[in-house]
Amino acid sequence: MIRFKKKSKIFDIVITALAGMCSVGVTLYGVWHFGLEESYEELVLNVFYLACLVMMWMYFFNRLEAQRFNYWCSVCVGITVLLRDILFPPPLAFQPLQLACLTLSVLLLLMLTYFYARKDWQSYTKRNLWAIFIIDLLIAALYNYDIYLEPINKYTDYLLTEIWIRPTITYGLVTCFVSETESEKLKSEK
Repeated sequence: MIRFKKKSKIFDIVITALAGMCSVGVTLYGVWHFGLEESYEELVLNVFYLACLVMMWMYFFNRLEAQRFNYWCSVCVGITVLLRDILFPPPLAFQPLQLACLTLSVLLLLMLTYFYARKDWQSYTKRNLWAIFIIDLLIAALYNYDIYLEPINKYTDYLLTEIWIRPTITYGLVTCFVSETESEKLKSEK
């Protein structure tokens, strides 16, 4: 038995999970291809991405309650933001680009922390939820722009895939969060 009844929600979650799984697969192939010495950081990030994808599927099939799903997925995404974007940021071509990515990453981490620290997380508005995704999308777009400014090398395709994994997963998480807040509002109105 699946959690969602609307075809659009089912489509969103399934496409997000499949795209996330393909992206993680490409990244794992990159770790195998380039060797662990050069890409061990991506392996650590992929553990958290895989955890999010597994939780998304468990949530989709009603094997995980909403509060645990929201909490642990927010924590996993927050850890990836902290590791990849704040503690160990990739060197970018221009300093203003680096500062913009760092600022947006700190903002995203604060939003996620505020979201999962709240006891009444259902009161988080749709606009706030979509802001999480939009900020993550902006971070990925800035990284993507930076990659095109630098010379293309053997890592370019691999990096482009890795950059877009988290926004894909964040989109799926926000879709689940939004649907949960909608179902809670319908229950409270009845």
